[in-house]
Amino acid sequence: QVQLVESGGGLVQAGDSLRLSCAVSGRTFSTMGWFRQAPGKEREFVAAIDWSGRSTSYADSVKGRFTISRDNAKNTVALQMNSLKPEDTADFYCVAGDRWGKYDYWGQGTQVTVSS
Repeated sequence: QVQLVESGGGLVQAGDSLRLSCAVSGRTFSTMGWFRQAPGKEREFVAAIDWSGRSTSYADSVKGRFTISRDNAKNTVALQMNSLKPEDTADFYCVAGDRWGKYDYWGQGTQVTVSS
């Protein structure tokens, strides 16, 4: 049974940093990433990383502030978020799949709230 479990969310102030982690169990995936959904908005792509870690992709809104990484030995993916803004407030979801850009498995989400 595949499970993706996020952790690390919380309440921070604008300008602070936060690190999200996602532990995957059941199997490994070539592509892992993060999506988010802000209150009243549609879910949106945040970042993705391939198996090697050499290929990454970021939403324009987070480029230069967020960094995605993975540890294949531990089967985890992380999202380091710096210079957080109130507009980053959202539920963040860990995702995984076997093809770039296609995610078949989703976590339950972790809430990030950034106060101004």
